[in-house]
Order: sequence, then structure tokens, then C-alpha cells
Amino acid sequence: MAIGMMLAVIGGMLVCVQNTFNANVKKRVGAWATTTLVLGLGFLASLLIGLFQEGSALFRVEEMETWYWFSGILGVGVVMSVTQGVERLGPSYAISIVMVSQILFALLWDTLGWFGLTAVPFTWKTVVGIVLIVGGVLVFQLSGKGKPTRASMNRAS
Repeated sequence: MAIGMMLAVIGGMLVCVQNTFNANVKKRVGAWATTTLVLGLGFLASLLIGLFQEGSALFRVEEMETWYWFSGILGVGVVMSVTQGVERLGPSYAISIVMVSQILFALLWDTLGWFGLTAVPFTWKTVVGIVLIVGGVLVFQLSGKGKPTRASMNRAS
């Protein structure tokens, strides 16, 4: 469990750093070029690392639902929306919204057992946890000096 938690923390940190970088790239080359660059380099890195670690087993695919094959297309929506959200709102504000959205949708899918997940019961503890998380994000965001402006973000760059 500790390793899973550590990997989740590392993933969260990488998502924030990546989206901050992506927002800066988008300022110079546009949204579609940024998305192409991010996903293209990600594909290349995944392919090379996968070949190095797994060899030809990388291409051995067992039976899988056909629609799972298209999950990479969702990456286009992820990169486009989060990159533009970070540019318009700043990293902490945008990533806070992304985080709450991920938690709420994960809860929905867990509870309903969608996408091949085992249904997890919705309990009062779940409600308390969600209220605390959303409340914490709201306190964090509302305690600052307000939403950053483009001018203040440009000064920080």
C-alpha cells in the first residue's frame, strides 16, 4: 500500500509539473501543437522504455474490451483542457479543480461499478471524505488573494 501511495503522490506531482510546462509551451506554439508534442513525445518515450523493459512482449495483447483501446484518445482531451485551464487559472487553481473532478468522477464510477470496476458501496464515510476534500480545496483557494490574472502570471514566468 505504501508503494501505491508513493506512486500516486509522484503521479500527482508529475501531472502538475507537466501541465505547468504544457501551459508555457502553449503560449509559444498553440494548443494543438502542444498536444501533438506532448502526446508524440509520450508515445516515443513509452515505446522506447517499453521495448527496453519488455521487448516483444510489449505488443502481446490479451483479450480486452475494444473500447479500452481508445483510451489514448482521451489523452487529447486531457492535455487540451488541463493545459488551457492552467494557462487561464494558474496551476494551483486549475489542478485543484481537476483533482476534485477526478475524485467525484472516480467515486461515481466506483459506486456504480462502471468501466469494469467492482462496485464499491457508497457510505456516510464516503460523504464525509468528499465534503472534507472539497471543503479543503475551497478553503485553500478562497484563502488566497483571489484568482490570478494573466498579468500576474506573466510576471511570475
